[in-house]
Amino acid sequence: MEVRIKLKILLLFLTLSLSFNLLAVKQLYAQDKIVAIVNQDAITQKDLSDFLNFMRLQLSQEYKGRELEEKIQGMKVVLLSRLIEDRLILQEAKKSNIVVDENRVRTKINEVKKEYPSDTLFQSELMKQGLTQADIERRIRDQFMMFSIVEQKVRSKIIIKPEEVTAFYEENKKDIHTGETKIFEAISIETYDLARNVANELKSGKKTEDLVSRYPLIVNIINVRTGDELKREISGAVSKLSLNEASDPVKIEDKYYVFRLRKIEPAQSLSLTDAQAKIHSLLFDKKMQEGLARWLDELKKNSYIKIMQD
Repeated sequence: MEVRIKLKILLLFLTLSLSFNLLAVKQLYAQDKIVAIVNQDAITQKDLSDFLNFMRLQLSQEYKGRELEEKIQGMKVVLLSRLIEDRLILQEAKKSNIVVDENRVRTKINEVKKEYPSDTLFQSELMKQGLTQADIERRIRDQFMMFSIVEQKVRSKIIIKPEEVTAFYEENKKDIHTGETKIFEAISIETYDLARNVANELKSGKKTEDLVSRYPLIVNIINVRTGDELKREISGAVSKLSLNEASDPVKIEDKYYVFRLRKIEPAQSLSLTDAQAKIHSLLFDKKMQEGLARWLDELKKNSYIKIMQD
């Protein structure tokens, strides 16, 4: 009887072991599954997953929670197309024998690490995304290679003539202006309780000048023009403020801030001299996008690309 029981246990163990092994093989197969072929290169399901995780890591420095997930979901729609284009650009970079300075890769990695309190937390975040530091270094190296070949093949060939700038100005003069400027007080405070008190007093009609004499505050003035990019925390605090209205306390790094909208200056028309740098940049970006699209279309036309269907 005891021998039979031991035999049943052994058979059960072998069955479970075989099931787990088959599951591992299936998972490995799913990761290695080829989803597209680009000339001599294969793009696998793992390539797609790694790219998405890399983008999640980058975007997580700017977006959180549902906003981050919405960005990621939006990327999934064009993920394979983006990877195919990246692979074509990398292939061109390798044909041109482009070499990346490893010091630039290390510098970029260190910049990414600075966004985390410690190296341990950085490595932990990588593990959550199914990545290693070597994966990040390889992706950054690829980005530098792609930038270099695009610079060589597209960007360096773009020319903006002075007459193009003038023509654009004349055609769009009514829309070329400084944009509305909002002038804010940015009040820096050490603790949340004090920040809450300051915000409440400002909302009740007290003036900032009166509070400075009573509390340890640092007041700076910031000018924000229409279209200026702000930190997400600041943007959320100031975007809906009315004139003389104060925000709730906002924590930025190790301090708390209260913002008050002090003044609104209307938009002012710009002369050609004042506007030409901005116009040049707009025209350059437009030609850059068009040139890159044409170059990629040409690469695709002369390449073998096959997308595998399920």
